[in-house]
Amino acid sequence: MKQIAEIFGIETITEALYRCALTHSSYTIEQNLPYEQCYERLEFLGDAVLKLAVSDVLFKMYPESKEGELSKIRGVVVSDNVLADITKNNGLQKLIIIGKHEEKQGCRNLNSICACTFEAVLGAYYLDGKFNEIITYIEKTFKPYILEVSTHFEKFNAKAILQEYTQEKTKTTPEYKVIDEIGPEHKKEFVIEVVYNNEILATEKGSTKKEAEQKCAYEACKKLGIIE
Repeated sequence: MKQIAEIFGIETITEALYRCALTHSSYTIEQNLPYEQCYERLEFLGDAVLKLAVSDVLFKMYPESKEGELSKIRGVVVSDNVLADITKNNGLQKLIIIGKHEEKQGCRNLNSICACTFEAVLGAYYLDGKFNEIITYIEKTFKPYILEVSTHFEKFNAKAILQEYTQEKTKTTPEYKVIDEIGPEHKKEFVIEVVYNNEILATEKGSTKKEAEQKCAYEACKKLGIIE
């Protein structure tokens, strides 16, 4: 409770909410606990809180932007990669309660689990009557990510840009192929190449397939002269 309050800068009141928010389903299964004691329901609620708060920030920051543009920025900002980055940097990752087998497998480091835990804590704060405080926290924490995505949007939206270009040119789409997987399960890197017109345009690595594909697309866009 104290550690969560220090991480978020917001008082915690109802202990059971935060214990639940930190508990992965593998632990509840291992301990034969009810499903309701894992974070999944709170993660569902916290996801809605996060999207509302980020939408509010975007709406105010970019009063002239269209709905589609705001949605694209929000999609990147609330992605597992960003949420996991925040969770690992602020120390919340260390508090996750997880099953013994999953702990040995390094699942605590998985972006998906870190992201879900972060959202579950937001859900816990919401139910704990701290909605206004959590909105303020999200605004402060996510503004740098919003500015980064907005400033370098082509980098984060490269897959869509490349697909639009290729469809317009030849009515075909690029193909992404996993050519290698490096490292243990919890720290795996995917090596992916993007192929278009039987030519390998780029080969990149990423901690997820999606990340590697986005990097590939960005390099391919630069190679084709679509973006600088």
